Amino acid sequence: MELFDSHNHLQSGKFGRGVEALVEEMKGRGITGCVVNATREEDWQAVAGLAANFPGFVKPAYGIHPWFADTVTEGWELRLREILTSDPEATVGEIGVDGWVDSPKIEVQREIFMKQVNIAAELERVMTVHCLKAWEPLFSVMDETEKWPEKFLMHSFGGSIEVAERLLRKGAWFSFSGYFLQPRKSKVLEVFRKLPKDRILLETDAPEMMPPEEFVEFQLGEEINHPGNLGRIAEAFDREMGGGILGEIEKNSRAFWGR
Repeated sequence: MELFDSHNHLQSGKFGRGVEALVEEMKGRGITGCVVNATREEDWQAVAGLAANFPGFVKPAYGIHPWFADTVTEGWELRLREILTSDPEATVGEIGVDGWVDSPKIEVQREIFMKQVNIAAELERVMTVHCLKAWEPLFSVMDETEKWPEKFLMHSFGGSIEVAERLLRKGAWFSFSGYFLQPRKSKVLEVFRKLPKDRILLETDAPEMMPPEEFVEFQLGEEINHPGNLGRIAEAFDREMGGGILGEIEKNSRAFWGR
């Protein structure tokens, strides 16, 4: 069984070791590739470098995370278009809106998010969307955007089935991260059991979203999630879903990411 990590941040400096070692450990666990998401402009070249150093394994995603919406500099939209058009495999991410943080203000986040949605639609690229406690701002951007990309991923999706159904009508896919294997997050699993099986993907969000200790295969220190933990996360998710879902997810990752 081939596994694919639909969302991580290998460019992060939090791992405490080289990316080469991480990638080798991922490959040893049956992980055949991953999407590495930028979070701000200063990440873009680092992500591009990883895609160049690990061709066929790292799929780059470029964007501005909502937490950094107020850090953009003049000309950022042009530079985002340029780096995307330089690589037909590149996608747009991590972008979105977040009501959990007080700053940047949601209005600032919405403006930056909408501009990136327009770029994704214009260039016909899929996008990875972050949304936390901000469903109505997300839906307002959907309603106000002239053209919405045909496919987009709701990463680490923790919303209700009602929210998911509304997103499905706009072309959403949903990725599950190991953090939601915590017993107190059982409602997330209940939602995933109700989602169409052909719209589900898996991710680690490494180095973030640490799974419970029993699903940590690679130790990097307290609260530092290794992308190789996808193996145990996948096995646990398969059990929770009643078995047989991993083959479907393998097909889904190929269909969504064009692998």
